[in-house]
Amino acid sequence: MPATFQAETLLLEGDDAIAFAQAQFSGNAAELAVGRWQFSAWLDAQGRVRALFHLARLSEKSLLLVLRGGRAEPFADALRRFVFRSKVKLQALPARALGTVEAMESHTVEQRDDAIVLGGGTHGWSIGAREDDTWRAEQIHLGWPWLPDDALDALLPPALSLERLQAVAFDKGCYPGQEIAARLHFRGGHKRHMHCVVLSQALPPGSVLRDEQGDVALVLDNVSANNVHTGLAIVNDALAEQGKSHALRWNDDIIDIELRERWPA
Repeated sequence: MPATFQAETLLLEGDDAIAFAQAQFSGNAAELAVGRWQFSAWLDAQGRVRALFHLARLSEKSLLLVLRGGRAEPFADALRRFVFRSKVKLQALPARALGTVEAMESHTVEQRDDAIVLGGGTHGWSIGAREDDTWRAEQIHLGWPWLPDDALDALLPPALSLERLQAVAFDKGCYPGQEIAARLHFRGGHKRHMHCVVLSQALPPGSVLRDEQGDVALVLDNVSANNVHTGLAIVNDALAEQGKSHALRWNDDIIDIELRERWPA
């Protein structure tokens, strides 16, 4: 697995940038103040998460999307199909370094010379100033998912705890996937949820763990410190109901997994 991740970012600018984001994304972009960020997502018609990102309002008419997995250029190409007559320009920016800086108030955004810094409460997340992966451990403990390629277009909002992250709004107009997201919110019934886990060995993001019945867990990310491998995984509720410790198969290996915190929908 990579030691560092890069920032894939997308800039939305124009008179209709906020309205476009409000109509396409699951969060409430209209309520986002300048200098603040929120979690948001782009869903498909079946409610599956096509992209998960930080949506940062840089000015009255500009937004920066910092993707949590996936690539900016194909995302921008897919979004452009829905611009029609909207006065908005979508630009996929070159990949930049991601790094950790001093703690900042959560959901704040600062411009520092050529870098953008997002506040995460326990840490600051720098785009373009330095490169390290310390932030990954911080964000795993906060329950902030990062989507490997195999998780894109595959997971519904409750599996990723998007309501807890306030990335899904139910009190605004229509957006792609809204009907499915609302049905899951009001009726419940989704059978997969995100857990903080401890693994017996480090695994590549996107690793699928199996038991005798089939696939039961998808590892989103994990970091190692002092020979302890901590990560986030999407786990079938049926497995979690059997207990916290399990021996599961990954390829030809047996992986011990301990389920720690279960993140709500």
